[in-house]
This record gives sequence, C-alpha cells and structure tokens, in this order.
Amino acid sequence: MADDMGSTVPRRQLGRALRDLRTEAGATLDAVAEALECSRQKVWRIESGLGSVRGVDVRAMCELYGATGELTRALTSLAGETRAKGWWHAYGDAVPEWFELYVGLESAASHLRFFNEAMVPGLLQHRGYALGVYQHRAEVSDEERECLVQVRLQRQALLRRRLPPPPKLDVILSEAALLRTVGSPETMTDQLNHLLLLGDTATNSIRILPLTAGLHRGVEAGSFVMLDFPLGNRALPEPSVIYCESWTGALYLDRPEEFAAYEQAWSSLDQLALDEGQSRHLINKIIGEVHHG
Repeated sequence: MADDMGSTVPRRQLGRALRDLRTEAGATLDAVAEALECSRQKVWRIESGLGSVRGVDVRAMCELYGATGELTRALTSLAGETRAKGWWHAYGDAVPEWFELYVGLESAASHLRFFNEAMVPGLLQHRGYALGVYQHRAEVSDEERECLVQVRLQRQALLRRRLPPPPKLDVILSEAALLRTVGSPETMTDQLNHLLLLGDTATNSIRILPLTAGLHRGVEAGSFVMLDFPLGNRALPEPSVIYCESWTGALYLDRPEEFAAYEQAWSSLDQLALDEGQSRHLINKIIGEVHHG
C-alpha cells in the first residue's frame, strides 16, 4: 500500500512552488502561457497539481521566473515524482479527474474527518450498500456499476494497511443517513453492522448526530471531509484540505481561513454528536426497530 499512494502530494507541492514563483515574479497565467508557447490551461493545471509535469517545463518556468539554480534543480527533481501512478489509475473513467485528486489525498492523509448528512460515506460502505447507491442510475451499466463499487472497496484498504500506518478516522453521521433505506432492509442491517465493526478499531471513531439535535451547522455546510497530512521528511506538512463533493465535481479548499471555518463547523457538530457508546446503542436500536435486523 505504501508504494500505491501515487503522485498527488508531489504534484501539489510542485504546483504551489511554481505558483508562488510566478506570483513573486508578477506574471499572469496568460503572460506565462504566451512566453512558454502553451495554453493557459496547461499552466493552470500544473499549478493546481492536476497531472504529471515534465522536467523541461519546470526548467522553462523557473528560468522565466528567475529562480535560483538550486531551486530549479530541486523542483525539476520533484517533477520526476509527479509521474508515479496510484492504484486508482487502473480503473480508468470510473475515477473521474476531479475525484482522482481526492483519492490520492485520502491515501496520503494521516487524519480523516467525515461529516455526512445524507448517507454513509464511500470509505465506510459495505459492498451491498455501495451497489444500492447506484441502483437508480439507469445510465450506468452493470459492468460500470461493478467497477464503481470496486473503486470504493479498494479505497477501504487504507484502513487496514500496516505501512504507513492507517489514518486516524473520525466520522460524524446524521441519524437520518442510518434511517434511510439504501438497497433493502437486509442491506441496511449489513451496513450498520459494518459500521459497528469499523468503530471497534482503535484508530476509528464513528459517532451519530441525532435528529433531536435540531438545526445544526452541518445542514448549512453540507457533507464534507477534512484531511490532515503527516510531516514525513518535510519541514512542513502538506496543507490540510477540505473536500466538498457535488454531482459533477468537487471543491478543494486549502486556504487557512477556509479550513478554520470548517474547523468551527466540525467543533459544533462534535459537541452535538453522541459519544461512541451512545452511538453504538443508537445504531443497534435502528437495526432492530427500523430495519428489523
């Protein structure tokens, strides 16, 4: 698993460094694109960490920005790390580009915090539940549906890996997500038992936000994931990221003020959620009284 984490973090590090150099040089994306005889989109993609980067492009950008020889060599070397492929590349179109970045970040994170209002997040889904999520998508073939489910199940390997250690996992789920039937009552029973099993692991915490909590910040913020990263061998860790998904894309928020706003939302939800013991009791109650497991 350690060799399967891909190039997401090196791409983001390189992109940030090149964006900072461009900003210091007072150059616009359009000006850089014109000077390098490439598209504005290419420069933006490099700075956003959305693809592998050629060393020749890094050297040309560093020369344009007036970077020192030492920094140019360091960034050119980092460009070589952007070509590594993670396990998710084998699934082709089942992992769209906007989600590919998230899967790479998820694999590299040391701490994951999920708030989900509507359903169980993919990282915690039992196979039957994952299949049920796609049951109403007529545009998805059986083969495509199976591929999508396999991606979700493969992602879960990070919770069982030994090296690097699995991330610390903190999950707050709305009670509504447990009451809503996905697939069948039997599917829901399997899924809720799966949550109980996952919550019995030392690195995992799964807590329920009861309906009796009333209106809360999660209703306004929507579902989100907070990702923190290990220091590793760097002077500073990869900046923490907020991930918010929509039907056709996602937002990646990593400005300090943006992360701080979601920290406040998380703190509020953390205070309202049941503790782990109470959450287990409520999950068991829903299994027996709602899904008749």
